[in-house]
Formats: sequence, C-alpha cells, structure tokens
Amino acid sequence: MDKQTEIEIQAAAFRRLQKHLMQDRTDVQNIDLMNMAGFCRNCLARWYQEAANELGIEMGKDEAREIYYGMTMAEWKAKYQTEASAEKQAAFEVAFKENVTDRG
Repeated sequence: MDKQTEIEIQAAAFRRLQKHLMQDRTDVQNIDLMNMAGFCRNCLARWYQEAANELGIEMGKDEAREIYYGMTMAEWKAKYQTEASAEKQAAFEVAFKENVTDRG
C-alpha cells in the first residue's frame, strides 16, 4: 500500500471514530471513556491540535475542541454532559494522571 492511500484510510478511520463518538454515542460520557480507555473526546481534540501544530498550523485548545466537537465545549456540555459521581471523579483523577499528565 502506498503512503498516500494509508494516510487516506487512517483519516477515514479517524472520521468514523469521530462520528461514532459525536453523533452515534453522545450518551457515553468523556469521564467514562477516560476511566475505561485512558482517552476521551478532549484527548482526540488535543491530538488534532498537536498534529496541526506539528505541521506549523497555529491552533489553540479551544479551537481544536470546537473543530472536533463541531460546537463549543459549552454547547456540548449543555446538550450531553451529565453529572459524574464522586467515584467516577476519583477514578478520573487517576486515569488522567496515568494517561495524560504522566505521558505528556
């Protein structure tokens, strides 16, 4: 497989993951994703931002999130985010440290 085809397939898979998380499974909370898988929608937006920055495209966190979410974080939270239990919040602190803070 040539490199361009590989890139196009990877991009298509990313778009499908994005659609799944943003349209098909809005019921799945970011905190649950982070606690179970070690990443969430915000991580995907950050990785998008980092990829843009590596290509010399200036993009901040809020801009990347709005591109990934298709709306502002305030809109997403108002539409889809639910209150997390104390247990989920405690597990999140551990998962975030292990998967984001300690990994850079």
